[in-house]
Amino acid sequence: MSRGPLRAALGVLVFGGVLLGAAIAWQLRAEALPPVKDLPAAAAADIERGARLSRVGNCMACHTARGGPPYAGGRFIDTPFGRVVAGNLTPDAQTGLGLWSPEAFRRALHEGRSRDGRLLVPAFPYPHTTLMSDGDVAALYAYLRRLPPVTQPQPAQALRFPFNTQAALALWQILRFEPGRFEPDPARSAEWNRGAYLVNGPAHCAACHGSRDALGGLRHALGAAEMPDGRWFAPSLRDPAQAGLQHWPLARIVALLRDGTVADEQGHTTVMGPMAEVVQHSTQHWPADDLQAMAVYLKDLPVQAEPVAAFEAAPAAQIDLGQRVYRQHCADCHGAQGEGARSAYPPLAGNRAVLMDSAVNVIQAIVSGGFAPATAGHPQPYGMPPFRTLLSDAEIAAVSSYLRQSWGNRAGAVSALDVQRVR
Repeated sequence: MSRGPLRAALGVLVFGGVLLGAAIAWQLRAEALPPVKDLPAAAAADIERGARLSRVGNCMACHTARGGPPYAGGRFIDTPFGRVVAGNLTPDAQTGLGLWSPEAFRRALHEGRSRDGRLLVPAFPYPHTTLMSDGDVAALYAYLRRLPPVTQPQPAQALRFPFNTQAALALWQILRFEPGRFEPDPARSAEWNRGAYLVNGPAHCAACHGSRDALGGLRHALGAAEMPDGRWFAPSLRDPAQAGLQHWPLARIVALLRDGTVADEQGHTTVMGPMAEVVQHSTQHWPADDLQAMAVYLKDLPVQAEPVAAFEAAPAAQIDLGQRVYRQHCADCHGAQGEGARSAYPPLAGNRAVLMDSAVNVIQAIVSGGFAPATAGHPQPYGMPPFRTLLSDAEIAAVSSYLRQSWGNRAGAVSALDVQRVR
């Protein structure tokens, strides 16, 4: 290359670097907002509306440490950005939101910026809450202000590089975040738009159900994704072979989200793991019209199949071991042919969770047990005991492979290493 084009290329790179640096510097420019003073009392209707929104977003689940005071933070959460610590949402002046004004709270949810001007790690779901209306944000703020204040210093974050730097978070926002508000689709019904708002905004379903790129940005909203800790798999809500609900009647979708389980002529489906927590703490408490709206939206999602690996048959010796383990520990509840027992134990033959390309949830159910949520519609759910200490990695791999390759099931084999990763 001659010197002329080389100098031109270098000039373009230098100019681009200067522009990017200027953009990052601009993104970092933000002042701390003053502490709140003389805040008028919120209306009871706004507080109740905020309480509903807090349940929609399942805020308490993340912002409550195990055994700790509700909403007081301190819970460690594994994310694509490292291990974060959920903040204290109570109105404590020292360690919580006591000094936060309504504007500071709105800025956090809509722009991803703290009261002191720092950029927030996008593990806090501001890429989703940015869609919330100003009225809903104000109502949520009013509810959190009514919580009992709890003084609880927060442990330090354990973010991985470079997300532990403000410059990297500024670049992330430039590349992966655009503040906005939910825009209704005029071609859709009010009910569909309400469901779209709830799913993509305050409920932030895509925070779990969505694959991410190398920078932690959302790549495929409402698609499949392995949880950051590798212990659960969030199935795609767009693929009927995973968790897609496109072929379900609306009433069946509502029943699953409300009760955590549904058993009818179409079969038996039960939620477990992180989704059981969502039903337990969130969706069972939603108003009926919001559940219906969510069902309308989820049912209407475009079908998009997830890639499936080529079928690999398990070795005959592993299947033989898996069959022995199954007969000894599983058949009494799930049936000799994996048929299950209606309204009690889900069938394993043709079960979507068993047949998914990822075997993580099957392994996790065997290792840690499977527990449906206790709900008003299903107050005494059956639970599956954990086999963590009873079965070896090889035995769990064998019975997992047996489940996935028996009674017409055709899914990949599971290795002892796969089990070890989940453990």
